[in-house]
Amino acid sequence: MINLWRQLTKRFSKRQRRSPEEIADLFRFKYSHFKDLLQSNTDLAQIIADITERLQGHDVFGMGYVRAKATMAMSHAARMVRALNALSFHRYAALEDALERIQNHIREDLEAESQKAARCPDLVIPLERVHRGMVDWVGGKSANLGEVAGRVGLKVPAGFAVTTRAFELFMDQGDLRDWIRKHKTETDMTSPAAVQEFSETVQHLILRTPVPREIQEALEAAFYEMETKAGQDLGPGRSLRVAMRSSAIGEDSDLSFAGQYVSVLNVEPDRLAETYRVIVASLYTPRAVSYRYQKGIRDEDTAMGVTVLAMIESVAAGVAYSMDPLRPDPNELLISGIWGLGPYAVEGVVTPDMVRVSKKPGFPILEKTVSVKPVQLVLNPDGGLREIPVPEADRARLCLEDDAVRRLAEAVTRLEKHFGGPQDVEWAVDGEGEVYILQSRPLQILRTSPSDATTEPTAEGDEPGLICRGGAVAVPGVGCGPVHVVRKDDDLADFPQGGVLAAAHSSPSYVVVMGRAAAIVTEAGSVTGHMASVAREFGVPTLLGVPRALAALKRGMTVTVDASRRRIYEGCRQELMEESAARKPFMKGTPVYETLRRVAAWIVPLHLVDPKDASFRPEGCRSLHDVMRFAHEMSYHEMFRLSDSVADGEGWAVKVEARLPIDLYVIDLGGGLVPEAAHRSRVCLDELACAPLRALLDGMTHEALQEEGPRPVNLRGFFSVMTEQMLSPPRMGAERFGDKSYAIISDKYMNFSSRVGYHYSIVDSYCGRDPHKNYVTFSFMGGAADEIRRNRRVRAIGRILEAMDFRVDVVGDRVTARLQKYPCEKTAEHLEKLGRLLQFTRQLDMFMDSERSVEELARRFLEERYSLTAEPPA
Repeated sequence: MINLWRQLTKRFSKRQRRSPEEIADLFRFKYSHFKDLLQSNTDLAQIIADITERLQGHDVFGMGYVRAKATMAMSHAARMVRALNALSFHRYAALEDALERIQNHIREDLEAESQKAARCPDLVIPLERVHRGMVDWVGGKSANLGEVAGRVGLKVPAGFAVTTRAFELFMDQGDLRDWIRKHKTETDMTSPAAVQEFSETVQHLILRTPVPREIQEALEAAFYEMETKAGQDLGPGRSLRVAMRSSAIGEDSDLSFAGQYVSVLNVEPDRLAETYRVIVASLYTPRAVSYRYQKGIRDEDTAMGVTVLAMIESVAAGVAYSMDPLRPDPNELLISGIWGLGPYAVEGVVTPDMVRVSKKPGFPILEKTVSVKPVQLVLNPDGGLREIPVPEADRARLCLEDDAVRRLAEAVTRLEKHFGGPQDVEWAVDGEGEVYILQSRPLQILRTSPSDATTEPTAEGDEPGLICRGGAVAVPGVGCGPVHVVRKDDDLADFPQGGVLAAAHSSPSYVVVMGRAAAIVTEAGSVTGHMASVAREFGVPTLLGVPRALAALKRGMTVTVDASRRRIYEGCRQELMEESAARKPFMKGTPVYETLRRVAAWIVPLHLVDPKDASFRPEGCRSLHDVMRFAHEMSYHEMFRLSDSVADGEGWAVKVEARLPIDLYVIDLGGGLVPEAAHRSRVCLDELACAPLRALLDGMTHEALQEEGPRPVNLRGFFSVMTEQMLSPPRMGAERFGDKSYAIISDKYMNFSSRVGYHYSIVDSYCGRDPHKNYVTFSFMGGAADEIRRNRRVRAIGRILEAMDFRVDVVGDRVTARLQKYPCEKTAEHLEKLGRLLQFTRQLDMFMDSERSVEELARRFLEERYSLTAEPPA
C-alpha cells in the first residue's frame, strides 16, 4: 500500500504531459542548440590558442588581426551563451550580464587604440627601412621582406613599399568607400552569384577611378631612385623593370591569403600607376571577398599595400619549405625549383624538381627528384612575360647545383630561426649564382592529432637518447627535468620545482603546478583545450596526445622535452635548451603587440578552473575563456537532464529488438537510425547508426559477460539486501525504477538512461571526428542494499573508471565520471568498456560485504575476469 501511494502521489504531482510530438520537438530543439554550443566552443578555443601563440611575439600581425580575432571571439562567446540559455530555458541570465561586461572592456580597448593609432607619414618607404613593426603601414609581405633584408641579412632585390596611407588616399576619393560599404550590406555574401556581381561592379569602379597625382609622383620618384642606384648593373640601353606584388594587411601572416590577390611581373616605368590600381582592385576579387567574409575580417580592417621589387632575371626559381608540410620533420627541409621565373612553380604548370636536405651542419643532400621541365617563363623585352622551351639537354637536369642547394638551405634555416617557426620561402637564383629571397611567410602545417601520433622506442638509426616522439604541439619550446607522473589530483601535492608533468590526459587542474613545471606531456588531450590555453599563458612547453608515453616516462628519470620537434630525450640536452632560449620575440614592445596584450587580457585567461569551487558561477567570469568554460560545463548538465524527460515514453519511442540485458527504446533526433528504419516502431542492432550507442551496446553484449544462468548468490549479502528492504524506512529517491531503458540519439550523440530495479545509470556522450567536442559523462546511483554496501559498490565502479582515465567523483551511493577530448576511436573504446561495466556491476550489492571486495571486484574487471562463480574474499 505504501509503495502504491508513492507512485500515485508522484504521478499526479507531475505537470501536464506533453504529446510525443512535442517531446520529440523539444529534444531536437535542445540538441540543435547543443551542437551550436559545441561548434562555437571549438572555434573559440582555436581563437584563444591562436592569440596566445601570437603573444609569444614570434609571428607578424597587425591591428586587422587584433580586431578580427576579438570580434570573432565575442561572437562565438555570445553564441554559446544564447545556446546555453536555450537549452536551459533561460536558467543562466546572469551569464549574459557577465558577457556584456567583458565585451564592453574589449570594445573600449579597441576603440582607444583606433583613436591613438599613428598614421603612416609616407606614401612609399624604401625596403631597407622597413621592419615587422610597420606591418600596419606596409602589409605583411613588405614587412617580412624588410625584416629579411635588414635583420636577417639575406639578399633581397632592391625595392620599396607602397604604404596603406596611399591606399587610404586612393579609396577616399569621392564616395568610393561609402558606395562599396552600402552595396556590400545589400549583398547576400553566402550566394556565389551575388558575390560575383558585387565584386565585378566594385572592381570596375576602382579601375575607372584615377590614381591621385601624389601617389603617381611618389611611385615615379621611388622608381627612379632605385634605377639610379642600379644603373651600372643594368648595362647600356637597358631600363629597370619591377615586380609589383600585393602586400595586404594580414597577408603573409596567420592568414596566408595565398592566391587571393594580384601580383604583376616585369612592369615598365610608365605603367606603375596603372598596375597599382589593378592590384588595389584585386582586394575585391570574388575569392578575396569570400575569403575575408568566411574568416570574419571586416573591410574596415583591410588595406592594400604593394611591394615593388627590382626584377631578377632568374635562371632558376621556386619555393622552399623549412619543414615538409606533408612529412613534417624538424630536421629536414624541402626545396622545389624550375628553370626560369617562379610563377610556373607555384601555379603548378611545370612539375618542379624536389630536393630534400638535412639541417645538420653542412646541409647534406638526402634526396633528389628530377622532373622533366619542357618550358620556362622569361622576361619579355616589351613588358610582361613569355614562355619559351627549355633546351633539350636541360629538361631532365636538376635546376640547382649542389652548392646553390646548400646556400639556399642555410638561408631557409636562418629564416626559420629568426621568425621562430616553419617558413614558406620563395627564392630565385640569377645568372651569377646569387640566391635571392623574394618572400617568406609562416608555413601552415596541420597539427598532428592525437590519433595520428606515435610513440616509438629508440631504434637503430634514431637519434641517441630518443625515447619518445610524436604527439601534438600545444606549446612549443624545450624543457628539462625529472618526470613526475600524475594519475589523480592528489599526485600534484609533491610536484617538484622544474619537474616534467606526465599524465594520461590533460586537465585544467594542472594549473596549480604550471609555475613549477619545466614541461608537460600527456597521452591524450586537445591543443585547443582549456589546459593547453593555460599552459600557453605560463609558457610551459607542452606535448599532447603521445600514446604510451607513461610506459616510457618513469617517475624520477630526467628527460628533455622538445615540444617544438615533438621529441623526448633521456637526460638533459643542454644544446636544445640553449637553442630554444635563443629565439627572440620580435613583436614584443611594438604598439600592435601591446594592444593585443591588453585585449587578450579579457579573452585568454582562465580563472574558472574547478567546477566545484564556489567561484564557478556567472558572476565569477572575468574573461571570454571563463564564459566559454562555464557554458561548456553547464551544457553537459543540461543535456544530462534530458534523461528525466523520457520516462513512460512507450508508444512513441522505437523498441530495439535484440538480445540485450535491458528493455531498450530509442528516440531518434535525426541520423541515429539508418534511413530504411526511420519510420519503424521496432529496429534491430544493425539499424542503429548512432556511434556512441553502438559502442555502448557492443560492451553490454560482450561474449564474456553473457551468462547462461543467474549469478551465484552470496547468502550473507543476499540476506543483508532483503533485510534492508523489509526493515529499513523508505529512503528519498529509493523507489524502484521502471524496467525500461531509453536512449536519445543522433549519429554522433547519445543520452542513455537505464532504470533497472533500484539502480539508475545515465551515459551522455558525443563521439565525432573533432576530439575537442568528444566526451563521455556517466552517472550511477541507487541499489537495494544498505548504505555501506551501496557506497562500496560505487567506490568499486569509481576505481575502475579512474583506471579508464575518467575523472571520478563519489558521494554516498552515487558516482559521476567525465572523460573528454579523446579521438573518436578512443572515445568509442571507452564507451565499449563502459557497456561492459554496466553489465558487470548488475546485482553486485550482495557481494560488497567487506572493504577488500572494493579492490577485488575492480581488479577482476580490469583483468577481464568477469565471472563471479567464486565469491570475492571477505
